[in-house]
Amino acid sequence: MNRRPMKHRSVKHRTRDDRRGSSDLPRERDEQTPLRVNFTKMHGLGNDFMVIDQISHPVALTPAQIRQLGDRHRGVGFDQLLIIAPPTRPDADFSYRIFNADGSEVEHCGNGARCFARYVLARGLTGRSPIRVQTQNRLLELHADDHAQVSVDMGEPDFAPASLPFRADSPRPSYQLAAGQHGMTEFQAVSMGNPHIVLTVADPDAAPVQTLGPVLCTHDAFPQGVNVGFMQIVDRDTIRLRVFERGAGETEACGTGACAAVVCGIQAGRLNNRVRAQLTGGELIIEWAGDGKPVIMTGPATTVFEGTVLI
Repeated sequence: MNRRPMKHRSVKHRTRDDRRGSSDLPRERDEQTPLRVNFTKMHGLGNDFMVIDQISHPVALTPAQIRQLGDRHRGVGFDQLLIIAPPTRPDADFSYRIFNADGSEVEHCGNGARCFARYVLARGLTGRSPIRVQTQNRLLELHADDHAQVSVDMGEPDFAPASLPFRADSPRPSYQLAAGQHGMTEFQAVSMGNPHIVLTVADPDAAPVQTLGPVLCTHDAFPQGVNVGFMQIVDRDTIRLRVFERGAGETEACGTGACAAVVCGIQAGRLNNRVRAQLTGGELIIEWAGDGKPVIMTGPATTVFEGTVLI
């Protein structure tokens, strides 16, 4: 099937509201002057990203502008925006910031980390291996091979409730919360640098992801919100998973969510140390050797197109 080349989209900036949370971004331009933003559209198993290189082309975006760009009907459309920036610590090659389509900033994104590695290698921004990348609260190591696969050292999981944060008295194998019409809901909780809870279900396709997901995601027990995974344990080497992400809703894949689900299954004694995580958008390999060891995630990263947008 022949396709016409995709045209670059131009979106006018019409509002100046909601600039909260952007005080540490570079200074904004005069809003009367259109801002030209070069970007690359990428995805990791359908979890899609708009990638902006702030090293080569400095740009400042407000939360309102990020929401405009994230609109799938009037903007570029994405689950998350990735901004590549210089590091602020000596042991890192780069830093990167992650924003949801609703304009909120988050700490970590596994699928985004794989796309990050592919991007900086393809652009010749580095030739190092591994690539060391600084996030809000972790230093990641990224390894890319010649077959479009990227392995990411995601760091150690943290089961302490305060790490999410989660209002619980002490760490426990599982927890329960009242979830409105869904009643008492049992789950496990872990931080992968961002907060996750994992529910074990008989069939993810039949799980109430769209109704229970947002209830738990915004529950008062999680002051900063939480990502909600619905995991089926197929066998000791395989899980199926759907994830409702804070600030984005259900996505086709969630890398940190897959890591969280697997480590919760291993911690419960129900999974082996190397697991295939089957998500809506495809498959990831998650490995965890146990307490004190990092989680290793391996999967693909794909470039879709490049463009320029005016805001």
